[in-house]
Amino acid sequence: MIRFFLVLTAWLAVLAANAQQPAQRYPLIPYPTSLAPAAGQFTVTAQTALIVQDNRFANESRQLQALLQAGLRKPLPATGKGTRIVLQHDATLTNPEAYVLTITPQQVTLKAGQPVGMFRAIQTIRQLLPVDLESRSAKPVSSLVLPAVQIQDGPAYGWRGMHLDVSRHFYSIDYLEKFIDRLALYKFNTFHLHLTDDQGWRLEIKAYPKLTTEGAWRTFNNQDSVVLKRAVENPDFDLPKQFLRQHNGQTQYGGFYTQDQMRKLIAYAAARHIEIIPEIDMPGHLSSAIQAYPFLSCTGQPGMGKTFSVPVCPCNEPTYTFMETVLNEVMRLFPSSYIHIGADEVEKTTWAQSTACQELMKREGIKNVEELQSYFVHRIEAYVQSKGKKLLVWDDALEGGLKPSATVMYWRSWVKDAPQKAARNGNKVVMTPVSTLYFDSPPGIQSVENVYNLAVVPEGITPQQKNLFLGAQANIWTEYIPSENRADYMAMPRMTALSEVVWTARPNYASFQQRLLQHYGRMEKMGIHYRLPDLTGFAEENVFADKATLRIKKPLHSYTLRYTTDGSQPQSSSPELKDGLEISKPQTVRVAAFTPSGVRGDVYSLRYQQQAYATPATVAAPKAGLQCHYYKKYFKETKLMKQQTADSTYTINNVVVPKSVNAPSFGIQFRGSLTVPETGVYSFFYTCDDGGILRIADRMVVDNDGNHFPIEKSGQVALQKGAHPFEADFIEGGGGFTLKLKYSLNGSEPADIPDSWFSH
Repeated sequence: MIRFFLVLTAWLAVLAANAQQPAQRYPLIPYPTSLAPAAGQFTVTAQTALIVQDNRFANESRQLQALLQAGLRKPLPATGKGTRIVLQHDATLTNPEAYVLTITPQQVTLKAGQPVGMFRAIQTIRQLLPVDLESRSAKPVSSLVLPAVQIQDGPAYGWRGMHLDVSRHFYSIDYLEKFIDRLALYKFNTFHLHLTDDQGWRLEIKAYPKLTTEGAWRTFNNQDSVVLKRAVENPDFDLPKQFLRQHNGQTQYGGFYTQDQMRKLIAYAAARHIEIIPEIDMPGHLSSAIQAYPFLSCTGQPGMGKTFSVPVCPCNEPTYTFMETVLNEVMRLFPSSYIHIGADEVEKTTWAQSTACQELMKREGIKNVEELQSYFVHRIEAYVQSKGKKLLVWDDALEGGLKPSATVMYWRSWVKDAPQKAARNGNKVVMTPVSTLYFDSPPGIQSVENVYNLAVVPEGITPQQKNLFLGAQANIWTEYIPSENRADYMAMPRMTALSEVVWTARPNYASFQQRLLQHYGRMEKMGIHYRLPDLTGFAEENVFADKATLRIKKPLHSYTLRYTTDGSQPQSSSPELKDGLEISKPQTVRVAAFTPSGVRGDVYSLRYQQQAYATPATVAAPKAGLQCHYYKKYFKETKLMKQQTADSTYTINNVVVPKSVNAPSFGIQFRGSLTVPETGVYSFFYTCDDGGILRIADRMVVDNDGNHFPIEKSGQVALQKGAHPFEADFIEGGGGFTLKLKYSLNGSEPADIPDSWFSH
């Protein structure tokens, strides 16, 4: 009988483990290469032994000890007769970042071939432990529980990076350490630090002290003015007071890192197996340096050209002396294998007008200013290589010719063949396209999914060239991101999506969505000012025939929804939106979610207007599909297409861009009828990159016009059953387009519009 009871108990335990979805029991981001669920759990107590069988893992064992001690308040002993956590060396794991993690009720075993692999395994354990451990105010506990599991894991790509621009706005060392901790948690291995630009020089250079005494500070510029205006409603846009100073009767904004500070930060990152790659932008984006040392420009002064700032002069030898001296200090400081010099967005007008440059070009057989930039890049690369380093550049540097030894970061989405061009040239490539991985672009309802759908290896790459694609990186350019809270908001949770794309061999977005919901609580405990999940189930522009009820499902049970109807921003003291809010008159309702700690999510302004049901139109002999008028031109607004003659006209089944469209910039008008199967209030969700307008029954439904990143906007229209005039306009300004149109009826889940509804 006892044996039967034990077997039954074990069987029930297996059933319980299997009944719990893997995304709930193992909420890991990025998801492992291989995960086999197992029954039971391992309990860590103060008596559990932490056994390190190879001293090469001493650093990692200390970090695991600190992680567990945050909850138990006691260090684990190195020996013991009870449960054990064992760190083992496994020489068969040849990928340095690979690891094997086995958790049974009796023992936790972590195996790795290199310390970095052991560290990745510990981050997996960290994500399996209770989220309360992430809080500095976590209460002590007598035990910690880990679910039983068997994991074999390793990264799909070797370059898994995040970038932060500290030039446009400055960030403290304390924040950079927090940023590194987040990179470590999500198994990133590269931190690209953009240290210099027109707006500020952020690293101490002992040979040229004015780079920081003067170049690190500025009076308020146009970007500062923009964020200060936004700060009136959102304090996350305010300039940090600790980076303001009074100097010569002026308020200046800025700051810099001493070499000692940076040395400590590099060590902090190295202990977490993060490589910091410095970027010293050149030959353009150097106003902060030219203002301090005017001899660097061809004109002897800083300034603005037609598009970008005046660059340094590649035709004067003192420029190279300066750059090599700066780079020498940088390379002595940073142990990274790469040095990034930018080489992007160079305003070459002063070069074309320079006598010295004309003489140099004639002497060296240089045909144009693009090749002159390549001359500069090649000289700098030779110096970098002489110090045992490799060169990194943005893909702009391909224009005048680039040696295969340089590694290219592809960012210009509108130059669609740049990755293929780099691969044909033999350059290694890191994908960082502006259309997807520029996290300074406003996040929206589809931004996480867009990141998750990134193609790390683009189309048109041969099997032989595939290995040239090292991985991917997201960039946070900070022109309009003045605070640490705002940087958090822009990065999270998009950063988690990227972490999975570059680590997991076969990513699964549906699974990721479920696991991500559990990570919001962890982010909260870590003090990350993340962007809360989107509120859904409504439109921005709403209509009602008689009355309507606003109901919003909370993305997480712990959130509270609050609203206002007087035009003010929702506060933690505003009325709570619970079962629903009845709407019987035209008004604007503002809604926001609040976390338990009081962090407010995005504020949604929902405008309501009363509208009679549109009467259907009579369509004589309708034909299937829509008329599609195509214009091969650049438009800033959709209305400008009305002044033009279409280059082509198609019949198309739905609101999609025809496959034959290949112009970099274009406009499309979709015209016809939309036949709805029943009377009701229809919601439409129109995602455009760049812009679009949607009219139905001669009524404006969605205004998503202008040139911008992918943004979904929504609206409603009251329609009687039958056919109604349909107009959708779309413009693409260059850089890759997105066009999606979905509908919902009476609050149903958004869905694609059936082809059969369209006619002309």
